[in-house]
Amino acid sequence: MSVKIRLQRHGKKGKPFYWIVAADARAKRDGKYLEKIGTYNPNVNPAIIDLDVDLAVTWLQNGAQPTDTAKNILSYKGAMLKNHLVGGIRKGALTQEQADAKFAAWVEAKEAKISDKEAGLSKAESDAKAAAFAAEKAVNEARIEAAKPVVEEVAAVEEVVAEAEEAPETIDDAQAKAAE
Repeated sequence: MSVKIRLQRHGKKGKPFYWIVAADARAKRDGKYLEKIGTYNPNVNPAIIDLDVDLAVTWLQNGAQPTDTAKNILSYKGAMLKNHLVGGIRKGALTQEQADAKFAAWVEAKEAKISDKEAGLSKAESDAKAAAFAAEKAVNEARIEAAKPVVEEVAAVEEVVAEAEEAPETIDDAQAKAAE
């Protein structure tokens, strides 16, 4: 019986959510599995991966073969590196302390990289919101400016009407003023 580490799909249409499982290679994609190793949510940026690294390494040591996508996820979380280091310990190339130190350094560097990406994404999002706000503010100011001349024209017309009411002129008086 060959064992595969693969993804088992859950979630609804258009919103996938995966379990990372160890399953018999002959079992259906969403069918019976031997053990759940973790979860993978690709719907957010960066994707959320919750993986029991030690359990994944145990399955890898027992001969489970990861699928391509599962292998990428295991590499991303460090399970493949830890499996490699355990092999080095077994062969005598490393001590347990050296392997733990290498793995801890790798995990720390990976977490820093992920936090930098999250910071960059949040900065880009805030910059986009600020640009949208500035554009909206410019549009509103343009609307206000476009509305002002209408108000001024109405005020000018009202002034002319008021002047006309104060000094009633006849046509002859208006023509005399125009001739001067």
